[in-house]
Amino acid sequence: MSDIVLNAELRDPKTQRANATRRLGFIPGVYYSHGEENLNVAVEPLSLNPLVFTAQTNIITLKLKDGTTKKCVLRAVQFDPVTDRPIHFDLLGLKEEEELTIDIPVVLTGGIPKGVREGGMLQHMIHKLKISCLPRHIPSKIEINVAELNINDLVHVKDLKVENVTMLENGESAVVGVLPPAVVKEAEEAPVVEAAPAEPEVVGKGKKPEEGEAPAAEEKEKDKDKEKEKKK
Repeated sequence: MSDIVLNAELRDPKTQRANATRRLGFIPGVYYSHGEENLNVAVEPLSLNPLVFTAQTNIITLKLKDGTTKKCVLRAVQFDPVTDRPIHFDLLGLKEEEELTIDIPVVLTGGIPKGVREGGMLQHMIHKLKISCLPRHIPSKIEINVAELNINDLVHVKDLKVENVTMLENGESAVVGVLPPAVVKEAEEAPVVEAAPAEPEVVGKGKKPEEGEAPAAEEKEKDKDKEKEKKK
């Protein structure tokens, strides 16, 4: 595990509040440790980045302007919801013979698993594991080799063995695994509904003349002709 020096200056929270510290271009933070008084500090953004944007845990040597140094680890970081930049951080002081609880990153190694090459999907469920140990035993990361994982293989918390470390997570929780490929069910064909026979188009209304019977209009013309013959 690497040791990173973090230069900081003390700030008085009564006269220099967190927002005022940010306006000056610094990030406010707090150092705390069992049996010690909390220290309100401020650091330059660039000096904090290597501790925040990393996939491993680092031991920090907090160095104040008066020459005082404190061994600690980064415990928490608050980010701006809009810019996603760090706006506050917490440092936890270390005691050589006092165990601490800390989250350690999980890093996958071994390249592409066998199961993925066969069509499965790699699923990384837990990215950080909560552990308890002495400061000198803090691992920078917990590595899991996934090269030999086949489809339906899972690595659980209880499968991980890290010396001098107590896992505080549920042992049955899956950390990483290869899931079978998603099965897409073919859409069932919709039943074909036969259309009802169309009704014949109605051309006109009225009684259809029987076979051999002249239409009513034709009969009227014949009656007119008979009347003319009588007048003659």
